[in-house]
Amino acid sequence: MNTDRRRTNAPSAGTAALVFARTVKEPGYLQSLRPSRTREPDELRRIFLQTNLIPSATGSAYYEIPLPRSPTTSTLIPSTSTLKILASVQGPKPLPRSAPFSPTLLLTTTVKFAPFATRHRRGYIRDSVERDLGVHVESALRGVIIGERWPKSGVDVVLTILEADEDGWWGDGNAGKGDGSGWGLLNVLAGCITVASAAIADAGIDCVDLVAGGVAAMVKKGEGKEGEVVKVLDPSPTDHKDIVAACAVGYLAGRDEITEMWMKGNVGAASDELVEGAIYASLGNLGVMKEVLLETLKSKIRAAGQEDVDQTKGSPPGDVEMTG
Repeated sequence: MNTDRRRTNAPSAGTAALVFARTVKEPGYLQSLRPSRTREPDELRRIFLQTNLIPSATGSAYYEIPLPRSPTTSTLIPSTSTLKILASVQGPKPLPRSAPFSPTLLLTTTVKFAPFATRHRRGYIRDSVERDLGVHVESALRGVIIGERWPKSGVDVVLTILEADEDGWWGDGNAGKGDGSGWGLLNVLAGCITVASAAIADAGIDCVDLVAGGVAAMVKKGEGKEGEVVKVLDPSPTDHKDIVAACAVGYLAGRDEITEMWMKGNVGAASDELVEGAIYASLGNLGVMKEVLLETLKSKIRAAGQEDVDQTKGSPPGDVEMTG
């Protein structure tokens, strides 16, 4: 019996959809539901980005890769996965008096999966995957912020992953543990870098450039060892049965610099080609980020101008010179 009446603990694993008898009787039916990549190898998925969402935060942004529009299927489980990340920035703010002197801005990055973000329910305490992901995001942002302008100050960047990209198709038995620590983690890292950069820019913190994340992968087409290995940009692990290697980067387009790179898998001699593909994918996210930040800046300018007009209309009239 649960003695804590203030909280009803959820089950350790999410509920699975019903498996009907047709799936068991027809072995080919399950494989007929497997999704396949309909995009070109160099075509990126659509992303949704919006800033200035949290009023209490200095800057905030929301990043989402929506589900593709597909015809209605006979299963309730979505064939592909999506990605939803929320970022908030607190600061710059003075450091506590007990803290040692710092000539530059102290950056603290926290990444946390929501309990319902992955197929298997996660705990409320940060685990090693979340801490490792936070270190990668912090490394990507350190090379962007001009920290010398805020001595004895700190800034906190909090990233909440509301829905993580799946590590593989749900119908495969070897699709991973379903905790978001496989191939989908690279897409999560690229999304965290992009949305964190947008939130920092929304907070008005001076940066040398905008950093954007991108992912490229080497996937095998065909069965067995004879399958051809090709490069794809912005891979969705659910669309590919066999991923050989993948690379995620944080890229500064203005300076042509890579602030963070994470490579995973058997890369072989195609490491340079894989990095170039990830850079090209990051440029697509950078274009969307620039448009969104420009629209946000225009809306702030219009709001400030309207506020000045309202104050002018409500101000008392000036002195009147009396003659006669």
